[in-house]
Amino acid sequence: MKEMLKKIREEAEAAISAPDADLEELRIRYLGKKGELTAVLRGMGKLSAEERPVIGQLANEVRAYIEGEITRIAEERKAKELEAAIHSAKAYNPSIKMEEAVGSYHPITLVQRELEEIFSTMGFTVEDYDEIVDDYRCFEALNIPPYHPARDMQDTYYLENGQLLKTQTSAAQNAIMKKYGAPLRAIFPGRCFRNEATDACHENTFFQMEGMMIDENISIANLIYFMKTMLSEVFRRDIKVRLRPGYFPFTEPGFELDINCLICGGEGCPSCKNSGWLELCPCGMIHPNVLTAGGIDPEKYTGFAFGLGLTRLAMMKYGVKDIRDFNSGSLKALSQFEDN
Repeated sequence: MKEMLKKIREEAEAAISAPDADLEELRIRYLGKKGELTAVLRGMGKLSAEERPVIGQLANEVRAYIEGEITRIAEERKAKELEAAIHSAKAYNPSIKMEEAVGSYHPITLVQRELEEIFSTMGFTVEDYDEIVDDYRCFEALNIPPYHPARDMQDTYYLENGQLLKTQTSAAQNAIMKKYGAPLRAIFPGRCFRNEATDACHENTFFQMEGMMIDENISIANLIYFMKTMLSEVFRRDIKVRLRPGYFPFTEPGFELDINCLICGGEGCPSCKNSGWLELCPCGMIHPNVLTAGGIDPEKYTGFAFGLGLTRLAMMKYGVKDIRDFNSGSLKALSQFEDN
């Protein structure tokens, strides 16, 4: 039996090392259920008690050798294939003009950069924040305790560890307040997620830009001034807006800032639900409980906050009729935008 095992190893070594060897076929041939090595092992029952451990050890060595060689050859082949693919890849052609090679910016990126520049000139810092947050930052620090009915306004994607995808850029307010204290001026754009029923003006993934200004004697008049200044800069013309009361647990009072639909001119279309107006910017004076949670004395400081819909602002600026086009990945739809 020792000679049989030795012969199997020698034959396997020669077969595996062949340049055109089918490794899977050889694995089955020698190590499969009906393979040559398995057939030899079935005869071990005829051996004496003294021979069995010796033959068993030798058989295991042969099996390990064949498995190792098959694995080694397979890895060598993969490495050679990868090297060949790298060498055959097309090299960079310096004659291609850069503007022809890189494509165009996403319209939301263009709007976000423009707003960052506008607010920077007005003394606002630009902050970034996580997309995955905890319940405290997204709700409790914003005056929305557990089981508060206001949570029903935001159908939320929760993770198995108890964290969640942020439903609004307001989730960064508490961290920004604790980072800077008062006074402060900051904006923080970001991607948000809600389990929405999608239509021409609703998506489950969208972009917002949160903004806060906190100082002594801040009022609604300051909020209106900054909002109208921002919109006139973005659209480079007078824009018809309206403020109407809105409920947000983290503001007191709260408002909805609507913009006259620029797609239909206020006549009514699917994008504005045939109302002539498009909700653009929930805003209001920051609730004293939110200031307190952020470590700011509400007796000394007041402030306003707004949650500007970057996605909807891009719709108005570029005349995009369906919000779903932004996440479609359609180059035909997205490549037409320019930074102008």
